[in-house]
Amino acid sequence: MKNQWIKPVKRVSLREHIYSVLKRAIINLELKPGEVLRDQVIAEQFEVSRTPVREALKRLEDEGLIETFPGAITRVTLIKEEESQHILQVLGTLHTLATRLALPVMTSDNLKAMQDFNQQLLLCIKNKDARGAIDADSAFHQVILNAANNPEIISCLELMTPKIQRVELVKFQSIDSLLSVDQHQEIIDAIADRNEKQAVKVMEENWSILNALLSKDMPPSSP
Repeated sequence: MKNQWIKPVKRVSLREHIYSVLKRAIINLELKPGEVLRDQVIAEQFEVSRTPVREALKRLEDEGLIETFPGAITRVTLIKEEESQHILQVLGTLHTLATRLALPVMTSDNLKAMQDFNQQLLLCIKNKDARGAIDADSAFHQVILNAANNPEIISCLELMTPKIQRVELVKFQSIDSLLSVDQHQEIIDAIADRNEKQAVKVMEENWSILNALLSKDMPPSSP
């Protein structure tokens, strides 16, 4: 199971480092849905004891990215259709709320940043750079989240968003990502005009359409 994304750990928080590396590998599908994880093997590859590995795995399990079964088998969670649909519904609601909170305080610098991230998204889509597109999309929405200044919204999103990013990577080639670029521009324009009704409407549509696109032809949920 030797992989390029694992490197020996230097003097940092072992648990945090291992957690971050494994989480990124799961989100990026370097660790595939259903792939079995063995703490001893991971510990050897990180060149650490099993304790920080187990702590990192426990945190990932709490976040729903891995699961443990009787007999001490630990694996990356499968991508589940119903769960993904439910998460996207919640994400849409939270991002819409953030838009309402952020709109009155959004500045020209905020709008410029959103415009820049949307252009990055467009470029990544044209270059078929799935990871780059997801990062640009996240950065676009993060501008709104930061302006909304509600840490509870951000905390909820940090827990749920990684699960959806896995689905986005799987489905990247088959969805019309350019539609999201157009909707982002509509959101920017509505915020610039201080048109809350329009900004909220388009944000809701953005997440509703993403839900429909990601759910299309998705394999059924597995146990």
